[in-house]
Amino acid sequence: MQRRRGNGFDRSSTAVAELELPPAVFKTCPWQPRELIETGLRQWLRCCAPALRDHQVIGMPSHAVDEAWHGLILCTARYQTFCATAYGKFMHHHPVGGAPAKMAAADPMDEQLRRTVIAWSLVAMPGEHCVLWDLDNRVGVDQPWGLDMARVAEIQAAITKLRPGAGN
Repeated sequence: MQRRRGNGFDRSSTAVAELELPPAVFKTCPWQPRELIETGLRQWLRCCAPALRDHQVIGMPSHAVDEAWHGLILCTARYQTFCATAYGKFMHHHPVGGAPAKMAAADPMDEQLRRTVIAWSLVAMPGEHCVLWDLDNRVGVDQPWGLDMARVAEIQAAITKLRPGAGN
C-alpha cells in the first residue's frame, strides 16, 4: 500500500508498523481474533500522532484496544522507546478522571471521539478501513464501547466539506 506523502506522519506510521507486540501486551485482552485487536491498536497509535502534534486528547473507541494499549504501557521500556521514536516524546495515558485539570480530557467523550475520527482522516492510507469504530462488537466484548457508524459518517462528511478528498 502506498502512503499519502506530505502528511507529516510518516515517522509515526513507520514506528507503529515496526512495533513488536509481545504476548504480554495481550495478557488482559482475552478477545479474539488477536490480529483484529492488533490492527485496532496500531490504528489507534497512528491516530495519536496528530492528536499529540495538536495538543489534543482523543477518545478511545474500543475497550479491547484499550486493554491492549494498557498491556503495551506496562511493557515500560518498550513503550517509552516506541513513544520517543513515533512521537518524539512520551505519550501519557489519561483514563477518565485521571488527566490533569488543565487538559482537554475534561471534554465530553463525544468530543474526544469526534477528534479520533478527525485524527484517523489524517493518518489513514487511501482506501484503508478503520476497525476501531465497531471492533468491540466484532470481537464479542460484553459491554462494547464503539462509535456509531452514522456518527462516523457525519464527522467524515464535515471533514470532506472542509478539506475535499480527506474523508477516508
